[in-house]
Amino acid sequence: MPQLNPNPWFFIMLMSWLTFSLIIQPKLLSFISTNPPSNKTPMTIKTTPWTWPWT
Repeated sequence: MPQLNPNPWFFIMLMSWLTFSLIIQPKLLSFISTNPPSNKTPMTIKTTPWTWPWT
């Protein structure tokens, strides 16, 4: 069964992973986020329970 032979596919996977981790990932991580996280505390909204007519 040829799909169980890891010889050509392992090399392709390894090269793809190395390309991503060494070339593409540093370029992507160098971008500045357009929406940086803020230090604001989230507002809590007070909700009232629903009154069911049949209870």
